[in-house]
Amino acid sequence: MLLLSTSTLTWYGLHRVFDFAKKAGYDGLDISLGIMNFDLWDGDYILSLTKLYNIPIRSITAPSKDMSTKKFQDILTLGKKLWVHSLSFAPPHIMDKDTKWFHTLSKAQKATDIHLCVHNVESTFLFFVIPEYRNASFEKIKSVTGNASLDILAVANSSQMDIMRALAVLGSSLKNVYIADRNTVTKWILPGTWEGWLSYIPLESFLMKLKAQSYSGDISLKVTAKEIWVWDAERVLEHLKAMKAYYIKHFM
Repeated sequence: MLLLSTSTLTWYGLHRVFDFAKKAGYDGLDISLGIMNFDLWDGDYILSLTKLYNIPIRSITAPSKDMSTKKFQDILTLGKKLWVHSLSFAPPHIMDKDTKWFHTLSKAQKATDIHLCVHNVESTFLFFVIPEYRNASFEKIKSVTGNASLDILAVANSSQMDIMRALAVLGSSLKNVYIADRNTVTKWILPGTWEGWLSYIPLESFLMKLKAQSYSGDISLKVTAKEIWVWDAERVLEHLKAMKAYYIKHFM
């Protein structure tokens, strides 16, 4: 299913995000939780919108920093209320004081039908030597619960692995793929040049490989608000429809 990440339409209210997704023909939403965006944590409010627009919340992506056991429980409760397919978490950040939640993911997975996924993160370092995220290798994120999500651009921005190899490593554990493109200057841009359908990283080949492997998980569009022109609603809708056509062409 093709999902729209709420992070793509930052600065729009959640009503408008649902409206854009509906008009552009997306299959559902990925709620990308932020600490200060209170609407995204309000399960009753979100549930009312899913009924109004007849669009499901297929996945929830947890904040990549400042996680805690309480936030994990809140996210799990939210996921159950919204009947999501998957919840995705980054490995613990080095500055997070409470990491107990991460070490209980395997146990929590056995108690729920929701896919509890760990997603990859870009390789970044404090003082150029200390990894910001612990337990972030592809083998590790796959092994925690047996479910994983793949952030395409986090792979593309790293020199240690390419997206085709990442797909091979994660295999059947993969439940959600966040797609975006990059060029030599800008990250998190719309996949392809979208007029010519040629991506800067091998997204087309990647999507076709997913299809060949009978992938049944989700694909979430996750680009920056600037790149989708959030200040121009007509252009936003035009871009979203173009990305739906891109998805149909290379995956469907």
